[in-house]
Amino acid sequence: MDDYRMRVNLVEGSVSFRFSRTAAEALRQQIQALMERMRAIATAKTAGTPLPPQAAMEYQHVGEVFFEVFCNPNIWANPYAAKVLLTVRDDRIRLTTEAELNRLVEDLNQFLESAPP
Repeated sequence: MDDYRMRVNLVEGSVSFRFSRTAAEALRQQIQALMERMRAIATAKTAGTPLPPQAAMEYQHVGEVFFEVFCNPNIWANPYAAKVLLTVRDDRIRLTTEAELNRLVEDLNQFLESAPP
């Protein structure tokens, strides 16, 4: 079975759910692309060069639960200050909250280190 427990630490508390290594790698790729867009925005601001608005990240995964991560890179000064909007839901419960992008990256890396290839 390819599903393991993903734990996402929130500002207060945490949430965990079954998640696959494949889904985690797809999320990592989307986060890396988001961070590249955020760095481009920060560089453009420093240089005083206007940059058109960058696309938001909208990651969705359906497994044991529906898991969604959303982040608009245009509203954060840099990736270290950024927060993401998380939604975790199934037919009985829905959790929508903010999480720090850096913390999500740490949780994702920890998950990928512990989930066998």
